[in-house]
Amino acid sequence: MTLTLGSGPLAAGAPDTTNYTLDGPQHKLLFSSFPRRIRALLGGEVVADSDRTMLLHESNIFPVLYVPIGDVSMDLLTRTDHRTHCPFKGDASYWTITAGDRVAENAAWGYETPIDTAPWLGGYIAIEWSRVDQWFDEDDEIFGHIRDPYHRVDARPTSRRIQVSISDNPVADTTSAFVVSETGFPNRYYIPDTDIETDRFRGSETTSHCPHKGDALYWSLANPETLDVAWSYPAPLEEATRVARHWSFDGPTVEISTA
Repeated sequence: MTLTLGSGPLAAGAPDTTNYTLDGPQHKLLFSSFPRRIRALLGGEVVADSDRTMLLHESNIFPVLYVPIGDVSMDLLTRTDHRTHCPFKGDASYWTITAGDRVAENAAWGYETPIDTAPWLGGYIAIEWSRVDQWFDEDDEIFGHIRDPYHRVDARPTSRRIQVSISDNPVADTTSAFVVSETGFPNRYYIPDTDIETDRFRGSETTSHCPHKGDALYWSLANPETLDVAWSYPAPLEEATRVARHWSFDGPTVEISTA
């Protein structure tokens, strides 16, 4: 993400191309407010409902959402004996969430007595994203993990000629691609499916989810067999609507040339 991974200012390997230095440890924390209402549900019951949540940005880690204890349904939480220690935050206490017929063991945690350099963590609880049934950002259900407000996805049309070969076999040729720039990732070219030899590919069982782009389907080249060498977003989210019906390619045998 922008702040904590890659060349972000809070990453452990932040770039030297700056006219400032950050006075602090190599492993950095930033606790900043999230701008919208967030809800978490398990077994049909509301575990958390808050418009006062915070995002913890931590070097080399995806942001983690923290909810004020007052906005958590503590009657659904049972304290456990499980503990973990973080040298940057302190000792974490854990709770099991029980809602309806659902039980999520040790799915919530908090730093009740955080270390002196992170006192603001006190009074907040984090919930493991995948351990509850649903998350809502206002009234939009969200998947994967929270959208980082410092993360961008930009899709721009390019008239450059883009050619794709797999194991020296040409499979795509276009002057109508989109170049997608996503924070923390290399640029990707998305090619319209009309300019791809799609009959040479078969659908894969592999899928993935990006909270910024949506649900991806994968494609494998049939001959020579090359698994999961392309992907597409049939119903992309609003940040990536331009790449609907477009494929992108990657892999050790993929060669992409531009002109």
